[in-house]
Amino acid sequence: MLSRAFTKPKRSPKNGDNVTRSESILHEYEDCIVGFMDDVPLVVCDGVRGYLGVHGQPTLREVLRGSVGVMGESCLGITEKVVFLGGKVCALKRFRAVGVGKGEFGRRLQKVAQISRRCEHLVPVLVYLYSKRIKFVLCDYYPMGSLRDLLSGGRDCGHTALNWSQRLKILFTAAQAILFIHSLSPPKERKMQMNVHGNIKSANIMINTDFTACLSDYGFAQLARRTDISDTGQCMPPSPSSAATSESVHSDEMSPKGDVYNFGVVMLDVISGDKGMGDYRKCVLRKKEEIVEGRMDFFDFGADGRERSQAMQVLEMALDCTNEVAKERPPMEQILKTLATFMSA
Repeated sequence: MLSRAFTKPKRSPKNGDNVTRSESILHEYEDCIVGFMDDVPLVVCDGVRGYLGVHGQPTLREVLRGSVGVMGESCLGITEKVVFLGGKVCALKRFRAVGVGKGEFGRRLQKVAQISRRCEHLVPVLVYLYSKRIKFVLCDYYPMGSLRDLLSGGRDCGHTALNWSQRLKILFTAAQAILFIHSLSPPKERKMQMNVHGNIKSANIMINTDFTACLSDYGFAQLARRTDISDTGQCMPPSPSSAATSESVHSDEMSPKGDVYNFGVVMLDVISGDKGMGDYRKCVLRKKEEIVEGRMDFFDFGADGRERSQAMQVLEMALDCTNEVAKERPPMEQILKTLATFMSA
């Protein structure tokens, strides 16, 4: 958990040193002692004061006390669940490595927080900490978990399979969030590209109880450096086959067209159930005729009649989105318009 990030290797007493019990259980944090002495204040993003349900400014000590477990892991870092004494539950995103300095990190986070509050389908950013030894942000927590959880491991955690209307609603509301990001103006501020998400995938689409989606991690790809590690969801780790390929099927292209490609992968996840195939698109193209004719069990839900027709159109759209030629991929406006017609049918 988070407290392990501050634990130093044990040192054997020497030269007459006396190591007391209180000294051995304290976690040193830069110039402060976390535990019984000084504490480290967190930076609350503009407009969210009092939202965490804690008295005064939240501190690192409160986060350490409330960190109850790891929910997931990705190429950017680790996600943990934090429960504050007042009852507020948050998701903590701890970055392994960041690519910007403290001032730029804070400036970008404040901008990300400001933008995330303008769209109901973006996960709000609440608080952050940048220090020599640790960098993290606190965001809203979603008890339903992520789309990846519901598709790949949710049923083992007690969830029932999503029906087509629920899947369609998730895609539609996630597409609204992406279009909102792509429509931001100006598209670039200083060194940060505002109109790009940069890390769209099923694990970053959080689900509300009404099966609307909230897109998380907006802007984080421009804060943290990627490391070579497979994704895990909030409920359970991926299978060996999906663990090896979960990152490889996504595009690292930092552009709106890169976002479209990754949303195409999400659409394939939604209709097929996140089967963890390595070269997703080529596998589907090879089996497309069998899928169309119903000779292959491809869909992850009972699909017939109108629902099957809509699912086939989503499949076609997903293949267009994952075209290797970026300029051939459809814009988000077109994708959202198509999904909207399905929602109103």
